[in-house]
Amino acid sequence: MTDTSTLARGGANTSAPRRRRGSRNHARGSGLPDWAVPYVLLVPGIVVIAGLLLWPMIQVFVMSFQSISLRVIRGVADPEWVGLDNYTKLFENDVFWSSLRNTVVFAAVTVSLTLVVGTAVGVLLNRLSKGMSTFVIIGIMCAWAVPPVAQGTIWRWLFDAEAGIINWALNLLPDWLSTLVLGRADWTGEPWLNDAWSVYVVLVLTVVWASFPFIAVSVLAGLKGIPAELYEAARVDGSSPWRTFRKITFPLLKPVFAVLTILSIIWDFKVFSQLYVLLNGPTNREAFNLSLFSFAEAFKAPPKMGTGAAIAVVLTLILLLVTAVYTRQMVKQEDLA
Repeated sequence: MTDTSTLARGGANTSAPRRRRGSRNHARGSGLPDWAVPYVLLVPGIVVIAGLLLWPMIQVFVMSFQSISLRVIRGVADPEWVGLDNYTKLFENDVFWSSLRNTVVFAAVTVSLTLVVGTAVGVLLNRLSKGMSTFVIIGIMCAWAVPPVAQGTIWRWLFDAEAGIINWALNLLPDWLSTLVLGRADWTGEPWLNDAWSVYVVLVLTVVWASFPFIAVSVLAGLKGIPAELYEAARVDGSSPWRTFRKITFPLLKPVFAVLTILSIIWDFKVFSQLYVLLNGPTNREAFNLSLFSFAEAFKAPPKMGTGAAIAVVLTLILLLVTAVYTRQMVKQEDLA
């Protein structure tokens, strides 16, 4: 006698459609293969990026080989192709080399200080209670949210020669202490923003003050992902805080520090608004960085937009080179690990 339940099961199994291996899966309702959907979704973003970033970069690159006068700007003449003349004149200009030196030294100092201060604050935030940590994060993020022009304005007020708080505070120090530490006792009317060296001291303070909150919050987010058992084991073994940071925290946060370092290098190489406000425009050529030098060449009378574009191209190439070298070193370290 035949078992009807067995037949039913067998019939159900034989009638069920089987998907053949290697058949293409299509997104429901789109008619596209599944592998193509992510790329199609990226197209709008790529178009926007190309329109806002790539096309202007191409235009700047083309302009760096042209001589663009006021007649060209007004639309009554065509630009003149000059080949590499803009770059030749640029490399023969002493202001370019001083601007390059200011840019590199400023970026090296500022990136280092920003990472050190931001990491220290991030570790501190990780040790605070949740309520106090939230309160401090809100406070420091207010500094990070200040626009660059406002940052420069705030610190220009602080270091103003006549009404600045810094000169007032230094005059409150005892004369013997001020003379011993700073070399002078009277700070009335000290023109901090007239000398290139002191301008960059103020600029470093300005950028570090506004940048370290982002580093601190990023480091705090990374610390939250490290298992507490590792720190407990280190504490039981009698490890010092510095040794614990060097052996546990830093190795586990290397990817975070790598990204933060690259971003900081890019941001600090391109600092413009804060320096422009501190100098009250492109006035002191000794204090130029590459960004301000490019602006001054392109827009200060007589405008030389071809030279300004050439400076922008050089700055972009330097950033690409630094980022590529640092990224390559990071990948090598990851492979060795």
